[in-house]
Amino acid sequence: MKLDGPPRGYRWYALGLLTLLNIISYLDRNVIFGLFEPIKRDLALTDAQLGWLGSAYVLLFSLAAFPLGVLSDLRSRRAVVAGGVALFSAFTTLGGLARSFVQLFLVRATVGIGGAGFAPASTSLVADYFTGPRRAFAIGILSAGVPVGGALGFLAGAQLNALYGWRVAFMAVGLPGLFLVGVAGQLIDPTRPPGSIKLRELLKRFELGVATVIRQFEPLILFCIIGGLAAWWADRHMGANSSADVAVFVSAAVFGLALNIGWWFWQIRSDRIDETPFAPSVTGAVGDVFEELRRAFKVVLRTPTLLFVFLAGAMFSFGLNGLVAWGPSFATRALGWPTAEATVQLAVPAVLAGTFGTLAGGFVADWLRRFTDSSRIIATAIGMLIGGPIALYALTVRDPELFRWLFGVAFFFLTWYNGPLSAVIFDVVPTRISSSVMGAYLMFIHVAGDAIALPLVGNLSDRFGLERAVLILPFVSIVGGGVILLGMRSVKRDMNRASLPTGEYQAVI
Repeated sequence: MKLDGPPRGYRWYALGLLTLLNIISYLDRNVIFGLFEPIKRDLALTDAQLGWLGSAYVLLFSLAAFPLGVLSDLRSRRAVVAGGVALFSAFTTLGGLARSFVQLFLVRATVGIGGAGFAPASTSLVADYFTGPRRAFAIGILSAGVPVGGALGFLAGAQLNALYGWRVAFMAVGLPGLFLVGVAGQLIDPTRPPGSIKLRELLKRFELGVATVIRQFEPLILFCIIGGLAAWWADRHMGANSSADVAVFVSAAVFGLALNIGWWFWQIRSDRIDETPFAPSVTGAVGDVFEELRRAFKVVLRTPTLLFVFLAGAMFSFGLNGLVAWGPSFATRALGWPTAEATVQLAVPAVLAGTFGTLAGGFVADWLRRFTDSSRIIATAIGMLIGGPIALYALTVRDPELFRWLFGVAFFFLTWYNGPLSAVIFDVVPTRISSSVMGAYLMFIHVAGDAIALPLVGNLSDRFGLERAVLILPFVSIVGGGVILLGMRSVKRDMNRASLPTGEYQAVI
C-alpha cells in the first residue's frame, strides 16, 4: 500500500525528534567511556576488562540489530523505535546500581539491545521521509547524533562523576530518553498505514517457538554453552579478579556467532531458501522471521557495492569508535590531564568537529551527486584518507594544545562517512527491505569493528602501554578509506537494479 507522504514541516519535525533521540542513544552508549578511570579504581578492573565493558554494548547491539531491522520492515518501525528508546534509557539508569564487573557487563549489554532496535528503524524512517538528492544530507543530520551524543556522553560522564560519582552519572543520563518514549511511538510512518501492534498476534505470526529459535541459532547457542563452562572453570582456577572468564566466554560467543552467520551464508549459497529475496508486502503474512533474515543476507551477498560498504564500515567503526572509547584515558595517561579535564578538552572539539564533519560529509556527497553516481563513496573516502593520517600523527604528539587541535581536525574528516555511507545502502536496495539490510550492516560493522577494537586495544595496553596500542585505530581507518573506493565500480549498476519493479528486481538479484 503506497501512502501519501507527510507534509514537509512534519518531516523536519520527525527528523529533529529522531536526531535528538539518536543523540541520547549515543550519550547513553558512550557515557561509560568518560567513567573508565573511576570504574577501574572502584571495581579494581584491568584495561582488558574495561575493553570488554565497552564491547558489551557492541556485541548485543550487533546480535540484535539484524532481527530488529527485519522486525521494522515487517511490522512497525515506530514501535521498534519507541521500544529501543525505552530499553536503552532504562538500563543505562540501572548501570548505576551495578556492584561487580559481571553485573555492569550484563546491564551494558542490554543497553545495546535497545540501541539495536532504534538505529536501523530510525535511519530507515529518515530515508523514506527524505528521498532523492536530500537523502544523504538528511541522514547526515540524523547521524550528527553520533559525534554529538558520543562526545556529550563521555563529557557528561566525567563531569557528573566529579560532582556526584559514576553511579549517579549513569542514572542521570538515562532519564531523558524515558520522557520521550511516548512521543517516539506517535511518529507517522511515511510509507505504511497506521495500526496498533499486539504482541501476542505478532509472536504468533512470526512463529517464534522455542524449537524455531534453537534450530536457527544452534552454533551460537552451542558455543555460548561451551564458553560458559570454560568461563566457570577459569573463574574457579584463576580467581575472581582475572578477566580470563569473561574473555573466554565472549570469545566463544563471537566465534559461535561467526559460525552461525557462515551457516546462514551457506544456506543462501546452496539455495536452500525461497528464491524470492524479500516478502512482496510488509503488511501481509510474514512467515518465519529467520527466513526473512536469510533473504536479506541474500540481497547483501548479491549486491557488490554492499560488500565493500560492509567491509569498509567495519574498519571505520573499528577506528573511530575505538578513538572515542579510549581517547579520554589516552589523554589522561599520555598528556597528564585529569579525567574531568581530559573529557572537556576532547568533547568540545569532538562535538563541534563531529557535527560539522557529519553535515559536511552529507553536503559534499549530495553536491558531488551532480557529477557522478559515486559521489557518496568518494566523499566517504576523502574523509577517511585525510582524517586517518591526521589522527595517526595526533597520537604521536605530547603537546596538549597541539593534540587538541589535531584531534578536532581529524574528527571533522573521520565523521564525513556517517551520512553518505548509510545513504549508499538505501540507494542500492529497495525500500521494502531497507531496515533489514541496515540491521545487517550494523550487526556486521560492530561485530567486525569496535567489538574487536575495544578489548584488543585494552589487551595491547596491558602489554605495551596505551600510547602504543591506540596507533592501530587510525591505521585501520585509512585502509578502510581505500576499500570503499572499490565500490565505485558497481554502485551505478546496483542503484539501477534497486529502482526496478519488484518482479524485475527479483529476477536479476
